Amino acid sequence: MVTTLFFFWGFVTVLNDILVPHLKNIFDLNYTKVMLIQFAFFSAYFLFSIPAAKIIDAIGYKRTMVTGLVTMGVGALLFYPAASAPSYPLFLGALMVLAGGITLLQVAANPYVAVLGKPETASSRLNLTQAFNSFGTFIGPYIGGYLILNANAQTQEQLDKLSSGALQAYRVQEAASVKMPYLGIAAFLFVFAIIIGLFKLPAMPGASGGDSGPKSSVWKYRHLVLGALGIFVYVGAEVSIGSFLINYMSQPDTGNLTEFVAAKYVVFYWGGAMVGRFIGSAILQKVRTGTVLGIAAIFAALLVCVSMLTFGSVAMWTILLVGFFNSIMFPSIFTLGIAELGPLTGDGSGILIMAIVGGAILPVAQGYLADRLGIHHAFLLPVLCYIYIAYYAFRGSRPVVATA
Repeated sequence: MVTTLFFFWGFVTVLNDILVPHLKNIFDLNYTKVMLIQFAFFSAYFLFSIPAAKIIDAIGYKRTMVTGLVTMGVGALLFYPAASAPSYPLFLGALMVLAGGITLLQVAANPYVAVLGKPETASSRLNLTQAFNSFGTFIGPYIGGYLILNANAQTQEQLDKLSSGALQAYRVQEAASVKMPYLGIAAFLFVFAIIIGLFKLPAMPGASGGDSGPKSSVWKYRHLVLGALGIFVYVGAEVSIGSFLINYMSQPDTGNLTEFVAAKYVVFYWGGAMVGRFIGSAILQKVRTGTVLGIAAIFAALLVCVSMLTFGSVAMWTILLVGFFNSIMFPSIFTLGIAELGPLTGDGSGILIMAIVGGAILPVAQGYLADRLGIHHAFLLPVLCYIYIAYYAFRGSRPVVATA
């Protein structure tokens, strides 16, 4: 049942990659402004993660999951008035509410899965459930591209020739394509909130602070703090690459594809993550988590470098292959970060999920680089992120408690 939650938030999150080119075209946005989509979405993790950890202590893991699903449903419903306006700020507000619900799910579900068994296999277990999250991100671009993107969307040159009235009518027509998909998502989320509420999930008192007495500071755990930075740069890199894929593959010197066709290739990026997590779940039963994480980070950095230095199909397929090596990074960093936290697991989870705000900040930074250096060279930012992840895997993840 909890694994199903991973699927839901993966599917909803990856639709942002479809919204980026769609809203860029509708509202005539540059790369920096359109990346406010990811900023609005992922900044919710920063705002709501610590409160979510406190909610877990107050009402438990299951009720927090139900609250998250209901909040997501409300956010999905808000897409209807945003598309009716149409208003870019309203879209951003709806995304923030939607992400607030996902934050509650992430803070509750990730540590719940990690502690639901032996500590030695926590990373393997979380990779397995995250594989179903990747299944959501795998099918999301294809379904979202089919339902939202218009194969006959007008180019910016064609839009510049329209009168103000015709341009507004076009924007209303194009924005309306998001209404039915997000209404359907809202319905599924509300129904599943009821199902989870009625399902009996085992309690995890050992991984929840509650009111059992005074607790030490979670910030003294060095591997947790460095792990939070690892989550920050990982999510930032993954989201930055995913957000730019359609525009990147539309470039004449890369894939020269239309946005509608390019959206179908995005499934290879997220599909690679899904396959990698199933494979990684098996490998992590036998190999130390830090070793697997470090090797994956090195390969990801190399692939991005190759894509930056080449053109055509080589540049396109090497950047898509990065998804395979991204696969085990989040669950591996997460389990390394909450290792040996005991009753502070919920608080540690809140800090790690809060670090997902990297998905808000780094895509905007890459958008800034793309506007000034070109989209090809802007991928230098993810390379630096993967270098840090390799450091964390081999050195920074060793559990160390700071002394006063």
